[in-house]
Amino acid sequence: MEANREMMVQIAEIIINELKLEDVTPDAFDTDLNLVDELGIDSMDLTTVVLVLQDKYKIRIDEDDFPRLTNVRKIADYIRDATA
Repeated sequence: MEANREMMVQIAEIIINELKLEDVTPDAFDTDLNLVDELGIDSMDLTTVVLVLQDKYKIRIDEDDFPRLTNVRKIADYIRDATA
C-alpha cells in the first residue's frame, strides 16, 4: 500500500509541475479530485501529463484510455496494471 501512496504522490507532483499549479503540495493533493471537472484541465494539459508519465514509468498509454484517467488514483491504478 505504501508503494501505491508513493506513486500517487509522484503523479500528483507531475500534475502540479506540468500544470504549474500553485498553493498545493503533492502530499496534500486530493487523489480523488476529478482533473477535468474539478481542476479544469483540458485535453492538451492531459496529453502533456500523459507524456511525462509515459517517460517516467516506461509505459505506453493509449489515447483511447485518456478518458479513464480522471484522477490521480485512477492514473496510479492504470500505471500499476500496465507495469504488472
